Amino acid sequence: MAGSSDNTQKIFSRIFLGVVVLALSGGMLLYLVPTGPGDTQMSTDAVAKVGDQTITVAEIRQQLNQIKQTNQVPPMLEPYYAQRILQQLLLQKEMEYEAGQLGIRVSNDEIADRIKLILPAAFNGDSPIAPDQYASLVQSRTQMSVPQFEEMVRQGMLQEKFQKLVTDGISAGPAEIQEEFVYRNQKVKLDYAYIKPEDLQSKITVDDAEVKAAYEKNKARYQVPEKRVVRYGILDVNQIRQSMQISDDQLKAQYQKNIQDYQVPNRVHVEHILLMTVGKPDAEVEEIKKKAQDILNQAKKGANFEELAKKYSEDGGTPGNPGSRDKGGDLGWIVQGQTVPEFEKAAFSLPKGSISDLIKTQYGFHIIKIIDKEPAHTKPFDEVKESIRAPLLLSEADKQAGDIADKLSQAIRQSNKVSLDDLANQYHLSVGETRPVAATDPLLELGNSTQVKVSDAIFQLRQGELSLPLQTDRGYLVLSLKQILPAHQGALEEVRDKVVADLKQEKASLEAHAKADELTRRTKAGEKFDAAAKALGLEAKTSDDFARSGSIPNVASGKQLGAAFQLKTGDVGTPLSLGANWLVYKVVDRQEPKPEDFDKQKKEITDSVLQNKRSIAFEAFRTALEDRLKKEGKLKLMPEKLRNFGQAG
Repeated sequence: MAGSSDNTQKIFSRIFLGVVVLALSGGMLLYLVPTGPGDTQMSTDAVAKVGDQTITVAEIRQQLNQIKQTNQVPPMLEPYYAQRILQQLLLQKEMEYEAGQLGIRVSNDEIADRIKLILPAAFNGDSPIAPDQYASLVQSRTQMSVPQFEEMVRQGMLQEKFQKLVTDGISAGPAEIQEEFVYRNQKVKLDYAYIKPEDLQSKITVDDAEVKAAYEKNKARYQVPEKRVVRYGILDVNQIRQSMQISDDQLKAQYQKNIQDYQVPNRVHVEHILLMTVGKPDAEVEEIKKKAQDILNQAKKGANFEELAKKYSEDGGTPGNPGSRDKGGDLGWIVQGQTVPEFEKAAFSLPKGSISDLIKTQYGFHIIKIIDKEPAHTKPFDEVKESIRAPLLLSEADKQAGDIADKLSQAIRQSNKVSLDDLANQYHLSVGETRPVAATDPLLELGNSTQVKVSDAIFQLRQGELSLPLQTDRGYLVLSLKQILPAHQGALEEVRDKVVADLKQEKASLEAHAKADELTRRTKAGEKFDAAAKALGLEAKTSDDFARSGSIPNVASGKQLGAAFQLKTGDVGTPLSLGANWLVYKVVDRQEPKPEDFDKQKKEITDSVLQNKRSIAFEAFRTALEDRLKKEGKLKLMPEKLRNFGQAG
């Protein structure tokens, strides 16, 4: 759920907070800034009213639809999104109301000055571009109309004014900056044992009495869901492929149809050595040229070109592109138009086996060796026919299977009395029967379907019906319902495996907690951490030094281990619960921040502390404003109007 929450937060950051940044970076012209008096009557679908301004369900729905155009919003999350949209609209309306009370406004001149700063393309000199050009520019940058866009920018600038008003007096004191510096730069090193119940389960045993007692205590947990048994006929595509023959005439027809795929352009197989000159001063370029000439002389005298490339070439590549140096300078086959002109001219003019003179390009000095050359030609049929056979066989088998599936569909639609066995005999289907399956059980033996899960199709069947053919990666399935086993309270014999698994999991969780407490007790009593852990059947490890922003990989983050930073070297922490797992740790080393690092980090830390304090102050201002407006009767909320969000229809 944490990942889902983070994703949702990112979406709202883009839509609500980023939209002002987008507007300010995208630019606008002041052809129209709406400044109307607003609605004075309460709309029938109003969710909130601030002064004379209303927020309606329709407005929230419109913004939600805009979000859904670029982000998937599951129906279950629509109420959450609607609440977030309402909060943003409330902030806008509340600031509009308060601005009116305090005489704060964003003037047309202020907006025009902002436009000139952020969107030079909207002006020809000091004059704005034509209205239709501007409207097109706004639409392409923001997908908004000019009035919508300019109103969004005006609201953003109004919020800036309130933020300035609220936060101008805020500062970051030396003690706060020092505290943040320490917080960021303290490091600890821990001995630790990570105790996972799942690692203990294999050694846990349970007897019949325990199983029976656990079953009786939690009987309601062990309901057996409805299960179904179906007979099926499968048109197996693999069997069709195995029995199908592809003639040379078919292969030749496919070859001619896709002849362009077998055309090989003029190409040359090359190796090279590159000495880079990009960004180097002229004097250094001359030295590089001398070095390149010396390498060329070695190559011309018979030195191993690949070894020279590995030793001298600077074509080491980048992440995701390993370059040619480690491959002995081998660039593989290149075609015309693929490289810079100087390199291409030499590569395609030199004979096979030759080594070029120095070639200067925008990258530096190259030495090229021609490994092989191949003139433009079309690969002959005999050379490629086997590469055509396999994909053509797959295609023809799939087509034949699809044709048979169409005939199956037609037969099933024409008569609801046709039997599965008759269809199987007529269309050579393999017939089988499933085990009893619940709606959530996978049926991997029947293949996966991109249309609907096989188990879902089974639970949509009615007695006496045949399903239409269902395509899976095995072929086409026709299903027939044989038996329904109703849901019921599971007897112990039916659910014993589940009871045993749950009981072992429960005992393993208790044992993990007990081991964590016992390891902590022993270590605090003076036993060595690793010896105490070993005596309890646990593995002791030692972390690297890490800060609060770091972690013990795959165990815990620095934030989760915040208490460790408050301990002294040698102290043992309280066992830390991490979901079902437990972490026991001892501080083996502490590193205090280095004073010499303070000046390097001071500006960034100061900005961060200020930003955090300003955010807190502005949020406090917003909350206080909302509370006051409620008490004064200027803010009325009808949140029940949002109850339909997330419901079908």
